Amino acid sequence: MRRAASVITAVFAALLAALLVVPAAQAAGWPVVDSGDKGADVTTVQHLLTARGFSTTADGDFGPGTVSSVRGFQSANGLSADGAVGPATWSKLIVTVSNGSNGSAVKALQVQLNKYGGGLTVDGAFGAGTEAKVRAFQQSKGLSPVDGIVGPATWEALLSGSGSSGGGSGTLTHAQAAAQFNAAGIGWVSSGNCSDRTKSTCTSFDGLRATTAGGAVALKQAVGGCTLTITGGTETGHAAGTYSHANGYKLDFQRVACLTSHITGNFTHTGTRSDGAALYTAPSGNIYADEGSHWDVTFVG
Repeated sequence: MRRAASVITAVFAALLAALLVVPAAQAAGWPVVDSGDKGADVTTVQHLLTARGFSTTADGDFGPGTVSSVRGFQSANGLSADGAVGPATWSKLIVTVSNGSNGSAVKALQVQLNKYGGGLTVDGAFGAGTEAKVRAFQQSKGLSPVDGIVGPATWEALLSGSGSSGGGSGTLTHAQAAAQFNAAGIGWVSSGNCSDRTKSTCTSFDGLRATTAGGAVALKQAVGGCTLTITGGTETGHAAGTYSHANGYKLDFQRVACLTSHITGNFTHTGTRSDGAALYTAPSGNIYADEGSHWDVTFVG
């Protein structure tokens, strides 16, 4: 009798364990994005709203305009119009895209892939480069099939993660970031000819977000033969704040004519910072501040 009870207990424990084992992509689930939030997931919401016919500025800032668009979309789709994007809203908002697709839904996808160091230009064109990044992502997350098509399962896996490219918590070591920049043809300089993060005369990439590195690579791809040189990274000496150099969101780029022409010719002039720096915002939500000798770039998506 004791042996039978032991067998029953063991079987029950095994069944319970099986029920508790949930694949990572399922366990993480859809994020909740709401008023006041900022970053790549907000930019993704904004692009998808535009794709669904609710034109929304893709600035990475979940402000009143985005809340209004979300509520309009929710009402039109029989959802509770609370202005927050949770699982029920995501399931209606996402758009299945694949090679050959074009438009705002593809921009939303490219923003998500860049969270994981994709380094894609957010141009809304789903070509071979975007497909390769999708397949690599699907493979890395154990999704099946690895077909390059972005449907609900791939969208959920993209949105459920914060992004990472080998540095833990989505950040890189100096060597990891430097390798990406070398491969992309991006240079960097410092007055101290060093990379020690604790010295203001150095240019360091320690603690740089993978998304920021990916954004720099995407910028280089966009400017083509224009020389791109980083003059400031995560080293001490920069202004503090959430979206700061120290927190891995910002890079400084040497101000050269071809880069300035690309920024002012392609991005929207969105005002002037308190220190007088002119601000330009890219469709991805990245913010470019003209500081005279260099461009101070905040990579938020």
